[in-house]
Amino acid sequence: MDKRTGRLIEKAKKAKGAEDIRNVIPMLNESMKNSAEDIPLLHARAELYVKLQNLGQAVNDYRLILSYDENDRIASGQIEHLTTIMRFSGNDIYANPNTNLDPWLE
Repeated sequence: MDKRTGRLIEKAKKAKGAEDIRNVIPMLNESMKNSAEDIPLLHARAELYVKLQNLGQAVNDYRLILSYDENDRIASGQIEHLTTIMRFSGNDIYANPNTNLDPWLE
């Protein structure tokens, strides 16, 4: 990893607040070459998307990571974790008496 990439990743890790995060994401985008070398940058961007609660974009980045390295345990674990959150966050189990939608009965 070159120094510029390392500095960008550090900047992404230190980003706090939505505005700061939204300023770092375009910097990461600009540095990516769409290759396996981008894995550290993709991890950094996915973490920023999680901070913004943009879980779908984060999952997309983690899936892209897996397309480059199918053995990336962090990416596969995050996909599982985030998809579970997305699945349950949209269900209002009290709004519908249909127990087929009840996530607690799975």
